[in-house]
Amino acid sequence: MMPTLIPAASRAMAVFEVFAQEKRELSNSDMARLLQVAESSTSDLLHTLHSLGYLMRTTRTRRFYPTGRMLETVRQIAENDPLTVAAQEAAEQLGARSDESAFVGVPDPTCVKVVATQPSRLPLRYILDVGARASFHASRWARRCCPCCRKTRLAHLARHALRPLTSHTVLDLDALMAQIAEGRGRGWWESREEGSEGVYGLAVSGWLGDQPVGLSLAGPAERMRKNHEAYLAVLRGVRNALLSDS
Repeated sequence: MMPTLIPAASRAMAVFEVFAQEKRELSNSDMARLLQVAESSTSDLLHTLHSLGYLMRTTRTRRFYPTGRMLETVRQIAENDPLTVAAQEAAEQLGARSDESAFVGVPDPTCVKVVATQPSRLPLRYILDVGARASFHASRWARRCCPCCRKTRLAHLARHALRPLTSHTVLDLDALMAQIAEGRGRGWWESREEGSEGVYGLAVSGWLGDQPVGLSLAGPAERMRKNHEAYLAVLRGVRNALLSDS
């Protein structure tokens, strides 16, 4: 038997999505209007979330706003997420073996979200924070990490205006797909200052369970080119040790 969707659970999550979108305190009538449900139902829902500590009421207006309880709950979950733990291990191994900044990313439709990082210890280094997103058309590992077929990738990109991030950014879709095909043929991908001026990146890919992921090293272009083969060996070694084949 197929599981049944619970409307109350869906509506509770929708409350937090509304707060994220509105970015302000909301009254019961505000929330009812935005959720498009009756005020009586909204009142019961907000009262429940308030009683559980997920919402607070402001002293003056008595409007609702989320507390930090949801954030703390999510933080605790994320700290023990198997994907996060494995991704951080991969980033730390990449960093230790190369001394360059290392990143692990997972795909969104037209970008890759960084889920683990290990900054280089060298004075001149490239930094991205966990949660940052790398544009598909200008990122070495975003190009590989997306599991879509060629037609689907093109459709995703065609719906978004590709903007130049540097003078080296590839904006032509055919040229972009040719680069992806070239990388697939040799088993690794590179970004030659396409996302950030002076930054060169190398990437390989694999799978953590059923999740496609990309492993990347990035740093100053001159240093990356000088150590190109050594860094590729590091990327392949960590991928082969921790990931399954893509």
